[in-house]
Amino acid sequence: MDDRNTEDIIGALYDMVQDARSMPLAADKCILERDRVLDMLDEIIAQLPGELKQSRTIVESRNELIAQARREAENIVRTAQDKAKQMVTREAIYEEAKRRSEELVGQTQARINQLRKAGNDYMDESLRQTEEVIAKALSEVRDTRMKFRSVTEAQAQRKAPNVDVEV
Repeated sequence: MDDRNTEDIIGALYDMVQDARSMPLAADKCILERDRVLDMLDEIIAQLPGELKQSRTIVESRNELIAQARREAENIVRTAQDKAKQMVTREAIYEEAKRRSEELVGQTQARINQLRKAGNDYMDESLRQTEEVIAKALSEVRDTRMKFRSVTEAQAQRKAPNVDVEV
């Protein structure tokens, strides 16, 4: 296996089909090197789990980011609460601490929401791109398979004697 990515392999398969010699009297049919096509399909199949693993890694990174933001928020809230408890001795100081604590909680919540949205947007975009690549690869593999079957069936029909069978 080379260091080609799935898109490169699919492009090579496409080029191989496009550049293949046409069969006599059948311009829409061509001859391909079966082993080479199968090897390329095996490479695609081998790489798909890697792309899926990459998607999972992105999801895990997003979850870690959210967990870290929560821990950070909890620490900020805890710190703010500790400071507020220390300032209880005077009413004015207590009110200021309470206000600051609420401000920090609001800022933290806003930050959590911002991080969550950024993480979700990043995850959604990454998954969308992965989905498109996989869908494109699957579509191209199916098309290639159909063309391959057509060629194989055409070859089999040429080799088989002409027998009319009623169904």
